Formats: sequence, C-alpha cells, structure tokens
Amino acid sequence: MQVIHPRCAAVDVHKKHVTVWTRIARGSKVEREFRTYGTHTGQLMQLADWLHGAKITHVVMESTGPYWRPVWHVLEGMFELTLANARDVKNVPGRKSDVKDPEWLSDLFAHGLVRSSFVPDEPIQELRDLTRTRKQIQRERVRQVQRIQKILEYANVKLASVISDILGVSGRRILVAIIGGEKDPERLAELGGSRLRASKEELREALRGYVTEHHRFMLKLHLDHIGAIDHTIQEIETRMEKCLEPFRSEVERLDTIPGIERNGAAAIIAEIGVDMSRFPTDGHLLSWAGLCPRLDESGGRTRSRRIRQGDRWLKTMLVQAAWGAVKSKDSYFHAKFIRIRRRRGDKKAIIAVAASILTAAYHMIKNQKDFLDLGADYLRGIDREKMAKRLMHRLAELGLQVEVRNIAA
Repeated sequence: MQVIHPRCAAVDVHKKHVTVWTRIARGSKVEREFRTYGTHTGQLMQLADWLHGAKITHVVMESTGPYWRPVWHVLEGMFELTLANARDVKNVPGRKSDVKDPEWLSDLFAHGLVRSSFVPDEPIQELRDLTRTRKQIQRERVRQVQRIQKILEYANVKLASVISDILGVSGRRILVAIIGGEKDPERLAELGGSRLRASKEELREALRGYVTEHHRFMLKLHLDHIGAIDHTIQEIETRMEKCLEPFRSEVERLDTIPGIERNGAAAIIAEIGVDMSRFPTDGHLLSWAGLCPRLDESGGRTRSRRIRQGDRWLKTMLVQAAWGAVKSKDSYFHAKFIRIRRRRGDKKAIIAVAASILTAAYHMIKNQKDFLDLGADYLRGIDREKMAKRLMHRLAELGLQVEVRNIAA
C-alpha cells in the first residue's frame, strides 16, 4: 500500500500523559520510536522539540474529550495536524493498549486511511464556546421555570393554566406578590395585565390555592436563580457581539432565512465557520452535520436509512429553526414539509427542511449571496414535469406517440 506520509507521528492523548509513536519510512524499511510525556505545558513543549528534531512533518491525534486541545495548541504551526475521530480508527480487537493504539493510528495515517475532523480557527472556536454555553444556560433556565411551575402545582395555584408565560410581565408581578405574602386571589388577579386572554374570574380561581411559607421560600430561591441566569446570558450575548464583528455580513445574510434569528445565525457560523472550502459540496456539509440518510446495505438489502450521528448542537438548532420556517404558508420550506410529510411523516419531513436550511446557509456563505425563497410553487412545477415525463414514457411503451403542448392560459 502506498505511503502518503513517510515522516509522521501519532499521539494518544490522556488526562495525565500522552503516548507517542513516530513512524519514519525509509524505502522499504520503517523506523519507529515510542515515548511517553506528561500533559503539562513544559512537557508538551519537550514533545514538540523531540518531534521537530526527528523531522516529523505530520502529526495525528484522537479527539478524546477536551484533552486533545492543549496538545493541539502547542503543536499547531509546527506540524501539519490531523484530528481523528476515535470511532473511525478503532484498534484491531484483542490489541488494545496505550502502546498499541498510537502505533495502529500511525500506520493508518501513514497510508492515508484517517479522515480529518473539522477543527475551526481560534475565533470560530471562541464563538462556538459562547454559543454552546449560552444554549446550556438557557436549558438550565427552562428547568428553573419548570421547577417554579411544579411548586405552584404543589400549592394548587394553577397560574400556568391561564398564563402562557409565567415569567412574563403579568406572571412575574403575581409571583413577586405571592412571595411577598399576598394570599388574596382578588388582589393577585388585579396584577394581571389587560392583554391576558384569561378573564379576571378565571385568573382569580386559578390563584386560589394553599401557599405556605415553604412554598414562598422555594419560589424566591428559583426566581432569584433565574435572575442570575438572565444576567449571565446578557453577558454572554455582549461577548458574542464582539466575536461576531468579523462575520457581520454573514450573520446579516443568515438572519434573513425563515426560522433563523440572530442567535441562530451566530450558532451556524460557530459550528461550520465561514470557510466553506473545508466542505467540497453542500452534501459533504449535510453528511458532517448528520442531516442525511446513512448508507447501510448488505446483500442487496437496505438495512437502515436512519440519519447518521453529526454535530448535535447544529442539528438541534436547525430542527428548531425548521419548525419555525414551516409556519410561513407561502414559502418553499412549508411546501417541502407538506410534500414529504404525506409520504414519510413529520419527523423525516422536518429533518429534510432542516437540511434545506443548512444547504441555503452553505451557498449563502460560500457565494456571498442573499437568501432567495423559491416559493411554494417551485416543487409543484418539478412534480408537474416529472409526471408529464412519466406519462409520456408510459404511452411510448404502449406504442403511442403524442405531442405535448402547453394550454394557453
């Protein structure tokens, strides 16, 4: 087998140490050397000096949790680095050890059998940390709101049944009054705003409960926590604005896609970057994101068409955006959702819309083009052409020849 990288090294990264195999091909002979280093910065610098002295040109390592990042930062700029997905480079069964793993990885890499994972540049990595942290903190906020709803249910206060957002303007006023000791349902109902759908009578009956001092303490605890979370989210968004400054035009373009708002546009850029040369086609990006069916066939039978694993942060955000995009009745996304839902169901239809959103984002970033909605009639025209060709082919099989002309409107 042809050797692609004659002077390479493989690094197996752990929390407290890294194991390294160098592989130098000299004609038909292969020279190997094995060493172990600690993971402190000074020890990693010694590793870099040793690899440089051995005239190593390419280094490959597995993506093991967060531990590969410090090694990557030390070696970056000195060697051609490749990050391998551990799932794709599993060792031969029965030969698993800290010594054999990097040896096996170096052999695979030397012959070009290791696919490189996508590692964005430092500005994109910083933006990615912010968007992912913001998402995690938002999830914690949702959990705190759910805990408040549970405490209200314990006290038989049915506020969530008459107010859609219990932390909206009216809901928050009522909660603060309950925490302050107010028990009268009449007075609590008066705190509801005029825009509430529920009547004063419905609100008064929903607020007639059995609130104890313990309930008030727990409500205050969770409400204060939500206030701290909101402050943290505000700080993250302020920092995000600074990180997004170099990508202002891309954010503004992506913001025009139906279902994508500003934070969603920032999340897309944080996950895929703005250099689309990393993905030769939009299909490569969809495959990396896990938004296309897997290929799993054996003996002429299709065993599975489930979507493959991909970037879960990007996939989750795109699916949420897709549900928002399909609400626009006269759009391409809505027409596509309805067309696929009839045959495959809601789940597959929404994944297809999410894939279309990512495809649009790919071409908008790559070609610096604004979003153009193809419209609800686009797919109908394609269906019409396909049906006409199918019917003409069927008539030809029956020995009939027809002339097709469009009827004047």
